[in-house]
Amino acid sequence: MPARGIRFPPSALDLHEGGSIAKRHAGTNLDEFAALPLREGRAAFRSGFLAARAGSGYNGKVRTDIWNRMILNSRNHRAARRRSGFLMFAPLLLAIVGMTPAEPRLRTVDVFPTRTHGYEVYRIPGLLVTQRGTLLAYAEARKGGSGDWGSIDIVMRRSDDGGRSWSPQRVIANVAGAKARNPVSPARALPGPEAVTYNNPIAIADRRPGVVHFLFCIEYMRAFYMRSDDDGRSFSKPVEITGAFEEFRPKYAWKVIATGPGHGIQLKNGRLIVPVWLSLGEGGNGHRPSSASTVYSDDGGATWHAGEIAVPNTEEWVNASETVAVQLADGRVMLNVRTESPANRRLVTTSADGATGWSTPRFQEELKEPICFGSIARLSGAGDGRRNRLLFVNPDNLLAGSEAGKPGQSRDRRNLTVQLSYDEGATWTVKRVVDAGWSGYADINHGKDGRMHVLYERGEAGNRFRIAALTLATFDLPWLTEGKDRLEGSN
Repeated sequence: MPARGIRFPPSALDLHEGGSIAKRHAGTNLDEFAALPLREGRAAFRSGFLAARAGSGYNGKVRTDIWNRMILNSRNHRAARRRSGFLMFAPLLLAIVGMTPAEPRLRTVDVFPTRTHGYEVYRIPGLLVTQRGTLLAYAEARKGGSGDWGSIDIVMRRSDDGGRSWSPQRVIANVAGAKARNPVSPARALPGPEAVTYNNPIAIADRRPGVVHFLFCIEYMRAFYMRSDDDGRSFSKPVEITGAFEEFRPKYAWKVIATGPGHGIQLKNGRLIVPVWLSLGEGGNGHRPSSASTVYSDDGGATWHAGEIAVPNTEEWVNASETVAVQLADGRVMLNVRTESPANRRLVTTSADGATGWSTPRFQEELKEPICFGSIARLSGAGDGRRNRLLFVNPDNLLAGSEAGKPGQSRDRRNLTVQLSYDEGATWTVKRVVDAGWSGYADINHGKDGRMHVLYERGEAGNRFRIAALTLATFDLPWLTEGKDRLEGSN
């Protein structure tokens, strides 16, 4: 008989609402289990299991057939349903036919809750998936409030199980010695000399297992590099790389610099690319006017150099700042840039090497710009044998309250949305809302199992944006596309 020798997995039995009976008979095969005093649903279990065994796989049609046969075969179904008995047997049936009860395809967990560990708020989330599949979540931990200048640390947590559980929080960036204040900061009556600003963390997953590159800034005027060789468990002593930014000075006399934020990329040829922005520090909290570029390393992070200015500040392209990068299928590097341009759309430019020869920037009509950081990542394609798929996430909103808002001005940070492109960012044809409420900066990445992860600033309920936590949202391609697409080779 097909059922003979097949064992019920104890994990499935644990889900039975009659837990004491189920656990007592964990490991019982189907024939033996059918003889137990669980008369309701016995025929359903037998027919459902055999229906699945008769096929070569498990799909929605088979599942429907199983449920229909269960209803027909169980004489006590109607009475059982009134007593919620039907719900009691559902997890067991799913386990028998080769499935565990499905997790929600979108799940969330707070990784950095506000007002914990002595910090008032966490901002500027970054998310990395290492070559070994470990999730690294990192952020600015701000002691005095949400302002960009002040007493700010850089913290990190690790997850080895796809974001379900996390290691304890720890400060990972600590530069020894005296730290001068950026002259832009005191000029704006910002916190006193004891408040040191660590800002703009960004990480890159190297293709070598265990290797993670990590960059950050101090006081928006010094840049540092660290490296991990143990999958983010520990990092080397910070090495100053501000010299790379000094290479910009002949063409751009910056007073403020910032790496990332979010995550950087490693190109197919091994080059490390980190998007950066530079400011003259004359207004707008010391962050404006501004332009965007990249720094890069061709020796595994040992030395860094400045690229060319990718997006200058002009009347059309206003105050380019936080920028993200992705390598396209043809090898080019595409930057997706935040600006304060009247078009209120994301700005895009490409380069053959990620550092020089940037194309004339263009606005991407589908990608709205509320003037907020957004993130981009490759889900599949570009040599892995799968269809090309790029992901983008940001608050997809152009309203300021109930009004349309003025061109080039900030809009409400809400309606966090993931978008999908099948043509290397030429168009974005799929979108789905992750969080319709207040939601700000977000970084997107994906695991080896194809599940996508977004670490984002989740807002509190109310009439203005106040961060409740940096929250991780996890979902799969069927959820994103509402069942219209799934990764090749996935179940």
